[in-house]
Amino acid sequence: MTEKRRLSRRELLQIGGVVAIGYGVSVILKATAPLGIDVSTNAIAQGLLLEPGGPMEGPEDADLRVVVFTDYQCPACRRAAPELDGATRDDGRAQVAYKDWPIFGDVSEQAARVALASEAQGLYFKIHHALMREHRAPTEPVLRAIVEREGGDWARLANDLQAGRSRIQTALARTATQAFALGIAGTPAFLIGPLLVKGALSRSEFAKAFSDARAKLHR
Repeated sequence: MTEKRRLSRRELLQIGGVVAIGYGVSVILKATAPLGIDVSTNAIAQGLLLEPGGPMEGPEDADLRVVVFTDYQCPACRRAAPELDGATRDDGRAQVAYKDWPIFGDVSEQAARVALASEAQGLYFKIHHALMREHRAPTEPVLRAIVEREGGDWARLANDLQAGRSRIQTALARTATQAFALGIAGTPAFLIGPLLVKGALSRSEFAKAFSDARAKLHR
């Protein structure tokens, strides 16, 4: 049996250098690679950017619109939510349109219905952000506690849920149709101007996506 030769210190240092260079190149490529898919020629995407429907948050004179597909039981959505909030605050010129897409079952669907019904009391954004911070499953007792904590009337919301049942169902069905038409298979997903990003991003990655989207818009 041939005895294996031990690498010299010089050879080990050379290998380490190659690995370090490779890692550095991969970091640079990741940092400079465009985020998302260019959907500037997709009619569904362009229609959503013009008329997303549903709740919108941010300055009326925004020069960039972000459409968010999200589920209140989605761990990645909850991870991305504060990152997006921070990035939009830093940016100051982006408007966010929320598309509730409950794909995690009946509990998610009920949470989405409650959030949409809370619009009648002007509470959608408070409820949305509270649900994104909530780590418990959004069961009815949790939903009621959140609504009441945010200043809402649970009895009125229950009436609004019933009265707006058809409207809310239509909105949820439309969101699902739009998501599938864009090739989105799960949450979260973000239509950032002409860029479609699937999956959670960090605050800095959202900032880069905003910059990349504006660069495409102004070409």
